[in-house]
Amino acid sequence: MSLPRLALAVIGDEIGPTLDEMISFCAENNVRRLDMRTVGGRNLMGMKPDEVAGIARTLEQAGLSIPTFVSPVLKWAMPGKEAAGGKVDFAFDPATCPADDPLAHAFDLAIVLKARKLRVFTHLRYPGYQPVDLVPQFERLADLAATYSVDVEIENEPVCNVGSVAELAAFFGNYPEPLPLTLKPLVDIGNGWAMGAPPNDADIDALAEHVDAIHLKDRDVTAKRTVPLGDGDIPWAEELSRLLRGVEVPEVLASIETHCPGDGRNATALSVAALRRIAGEIGVEVV
Repeated sequence: MSLPRLALAVIGDEIGPTLDEMISFCAENNVRRLDMRTVGGRNLMGMKPDEVAGIARTLEQAGLSIPTFVSPVLKWAMPGKEAAGGKVDFAFDPATCPADDPLAHAFDLAIVLKARKLRVFTHLRYPGYQPVDLVPQFERLADLAATYSVDVEIENEPVCNVGSVAELAAFFGNYPEPLPLTLKPLVDIGNGWAMGAPPNDADIDALAEHVDAIHLKDRDVTAKRTVPLGDGDIPWAEELSRLLRGVEVPEVLASIETHCPGDGRNATALSVAALRRIAGEIGVEVV
């Protein structure tokens, strides 16, 4: 059985803060998809729809599509719960949202961007978390997803309650049936490795049938830092093969989330080249 093809994307601000930098990178590296998060250091969630529309028009005129609004939805403290604390990259204060309803605002922006996927989190990690705690929030998100025809991609993120791939599998395994078709796991294997919790076969098997998007980064385990894809300790050929064997859709969005801010543009270019090489090794088409 052939493995699903990978639809290559990069996260725009991993390259640089400006649209010009993002557009020129894509032209140089034959990339046609940009997942969008921030521009000029500003999170799109803090912008009004007309400002985001201008960004979308510029990228569309450059021949680029935006598969995912890489939003910070729920990357904030759960009401009534005290977060564990510590540094949080790309966190968001919902009080700074220009709309009264941050969740609906995120979907509005996804539509403006023509993004069919909305990345979300699971609130900042707090003591005593149980997967059932999140169900009311995700029932609301699922209702909005059905209304807007935008899928919700739930990423495992170390600072959030669902941090490892195992915790992502536990969340989906404990979600009340029937699982809404609009809720998808955005599997980030690199984040699991960063927590010292690489996924096992059971974790992957539990999620693969729901997967239509992944994030890709690599990890130098000894140095405890993120490195360009292919330069670290994660056995990506094995990890991709293991995951894709259980995927049921013909195409998976594979988004490079480089996380190398000291040399983002070059690191992202190296990661794009590495993904193409690794995919070739395992017989997977990259489009």
